[in-house]
Amino acid sequence: MARASTTSDVFNAVAEAGRREILDVLMTGEKTVGAIVRDLSMSQPQVSKHLRVLSEVGLVRYRADGRYRLYRAEPVRLRPLHDWLAKYEQAWNARLDRIDDILHELQGQGERSDP
Repeated sequence: MARASTTSDVFNAVAEAGRREILDVLMTGEKTVGAIVRDLSMSQPQVSKHLRVLSEVGLVRYRADGRYRLYRAEPVRLRPLHDWLAKYEQAWNARLDRIDDILHELQGQGERSDP
């Protein structure tokens, strides 16, 4: 089954590198569009477009401060992505543990065969 459109799906929203960069910048705190533009050397229209997508999926919120909008990340909305990746993390850890066991077995065999 195909994924939903980018504007309604956290997975598709973070699939774009520019949006991930914006989230990284916003993890340090609230920023205006202008500050994000300066931090990332992106054009203002690009940043605004990405912020719109991130806002639509709930990954970014903003509040008015005078004539400015201050944007902030909403990391709790990354939970579906985190939960999905957690399954793979468990599998990777199990494989790494098995490799570690094999290495210990091989080291033990090498120590026994040394004169």
